[in-house]
Amino acid sequence: MDERALAEAARRLRRARAVVVFTGAGMSRDSGIPTFRDAEGLWARFRPEEWATEAAFRRDPERVWAWYAERHRRLREAAPHPGYEALVELEARVPALTIVTQNVDGLHRRAGSREVIELHGSLERARCSAPACGYEMPFPADAPTPPPCPRCGARLRPAVVWFGETLPPEAVERAWARTRACDVLLAVGTSGTVWPAAELPWLARRHGATVIEINPEPTELTSAAHLVLRAPAAAGLPALVRQAWDRAPAEPGSSNSEP
Repeated sequence: MDERALAEAARRLRRARAVVVFTGAGMSRDSGIPTFRDAEGLWARFRPEEWATEAAFRRDPERVWAWYAERHRRLREAAPHPGYEALVELEARVPALTIVTQNVDGLHRRAGSREVIELHGSLERARCSAPACGYEMPFPADAPTPPPCPRCGARLRPAVVWFGETLPPEAVERAWARTRACDVLLAVGTSGTVWPAAELPWLARRHGATVIEINPEPTELTSAAHLVLRAPAAAGLPALVRQAWDRAPAEPGSSNSEP
């Protein structure tokens, strides 16, 4: 990791009043959760573009449900890594922090983060498949088939956004509003290939925010970033928060600065 970039990123983060943290699959991967693009394990038996759709659920609800139930059980076995803990600490350090995540695993909330916008929904919950119903409940992973909705009798489905579906309007409105108003946006573990979510770093930059990318490899968002930290989320986030506060040099005019 570039120490000069780390120091400058920490300085800007320390001075920020409003921070947005935009996370993607790389954030989850450090907790042992495979991504759609990892052709192994669960994904080797399930093509998301084919089966993570409303049409597939109508065609074979039992198979789709069984796959998501297995995935839910595995997600519950995963634990938040130190990067999640660093974000909980960051939330206590800055006046306003919002996490906007593309992940559906619920790890941000389980780690203790309070202000989390889940753009693609959450596998922690199930919702009624009837659009007009609106019923939601905790995901019943032990159910062998999609249970009936207690309110209307239609099948329950995972409360995630499938291919071909639009993002939840309320989540989009909140995420875009927080991004327009932030001083710093951290893009963590996201490739920047999934739109419209990938617009957020560019939106933040257009509105004057500092964009900091934390990712071990270059991405589609690298050109939007003012500062780049080449590190995985589990290492990069704790290092940044530690540098911003534990190792921060005294600011001019502070009680700890030299006369």
